[in-house]
Amino acid sequence: MKTFFDLIQEVQKPGLCHRCGGCVTFCTAINYGALQLDDDGKPIYGDIDKCIECGLCHAICPEIDELEEETKSRSAWSEPMGRVLETTVARAREQSIRARATDGGVVTALLLHLFDRGRIDGAIVAKQVGPFQRRPFLATTREDIIASAGFFFDTSHGMKNFSDLYMTYSSIEEFDPMVKEGLNRVALVGTPCQIKSVRRMQVLGLVPSDSIRFCLGLFCSGNFIFGTAERQKLSALGEFDWEDVSKVNIKEGLKIHLGNKIVKTIDLKKMESLRRYACRFCPDYSAEFADVSFGGIGADEGWTTVIARTPQGRAAFADATGAGVLEHLSHEKNPQFARNALHKVQTWSDRKKESAEVLRRELKPRSVRIKN
Repeated sequence: MKTFFDLIQEVQKPGLCHRCGGCVTFCTAINYGALQLDDDGKPIYGDIDKCIECGLCHAICPEIDELEEETKSRSAWSEPMGRVLETTVARAREQSIRARATDGGVVTALLLHLFDRGRIDGAIVAKQVGPFQRRPFLATTREDIIASAGFFFDTSHGMKNFSDLYMTYSSIEEFDPMVKEGLNRVALVGTPCQIKSVRRMQVLGLVPSDSIRFCLGLFCSGNFIFGTAERQKLSALGEFDWEDVSKVNIKEGLKIHLGNKIVKTIDLKKMESLRRYACRFCPDYSAEFADVSFGGIGADEGWTTVIARTPQGRAAFADATGAGVLEHLSHEKNPQFARNALHKVQTWSDRKKESAEVLRRELKPRSVRIKN
């Protein structure tokens, strides 16, 4: 039986740990407490004597292939980028949601609809806590869900009380408060690696993954770090001042929205040094194991590309559309919009898979220090 020590050797040392939090989340939720996250978000031994060497942390890691076939089977995964039941381009009908949203506000609108319908009691999301900083957050009210929407630059928040750990997305470490609050109908908004870890848990029937009723996946080019040096580099590349920035989002490039309505675009290739090292080896761009996947790629500004992957996800999306919460791009405006959007996502997916494969062949081990 392999243990967390083997995860250190097989995943952390080569630099493949995505900081998804799956191993620590499971260990903490069932009160073992052997593992914890360090200040950089890396899983480490919190109390090695509490480790019962069950091997489950190793099995649920998205970088370990032990449960790959079972995970694919459970999700009805198929080539080339997972199950695709329906593709569309949509946006939230409510203007106030769209005004806060990164793209079309579809994720926020869908979460609110599920909450209002009584389908979920809460959602694990990423909440902005300062400029360029987000941290995992268990939203249990409509106000919580709305507050987590979008990614805005707000100079009223200080940075000194928060680390650079959660820069772009959420983390499933909010499983612990979910369990403590007794919630058993929760939606998870996460990256491909986070969702894959949850699916691994569900394959094994592990608590608390049974409480996750919907997995809403985000298209992911990688988790980018916006520290002081990185911000200086970006401002030089884009020729702008951060004091003028009102909103940031990622599509084909990094979109910097300025207060004067000008949008600066920075090629993602120029941001490679800002991307988390492990993200370079991830082959999943479109959240292939989600119930529904979302992103700005393939959609015009203010709209979201949506891929329904499971019957449950498609039904929830259809119900939100029928209730008038969401609106779809008109076929009259562009009869080929869904096909074009899917083609664009497929192109980015292929590109990420090919790049990850090449880089994995060149991968070299990296040293890791074990804390007792």
